[in-house]
Amino acid sequence: MLLAPLTLSAQQTRGDYLRRFDRNGDGRVSMAEYVSHMSRGFQRMDRNGDGILELSELPGRRGKPVTRAAFENRLRRQFRKLDRNHDGFLSARELTAPPR
Repeated sequence: MLLAPLTLSAQQTRGDYLRRFDRNGDGRVSMAEYVSHMSRGFQRMDRNGDGILELSELPGRRGKPVTRAAFENRLRRQFRKLDRNHDGFLSARELTAPPR
């Protein structure tokens, strides 16, 4: 699928999104930065702080309990899929690309 060239505002949005993840300001996102940023939602949902999202903590109270370790392992797999050039970092383009 071909996409139209990005407008300036879309490029700024892409860069802004990358900066949310990029803790050290090097212009790219490491796996550790990605996992840390994406894990914030887990932390907010884990109301009792036990490292497990129980049924009562899951959206819609559906699904199976999820441990923080399992959640972070999924994030690492997702990172590797997004890292299309396999350099161990995500560029703004890779970070905002549709999942494959």
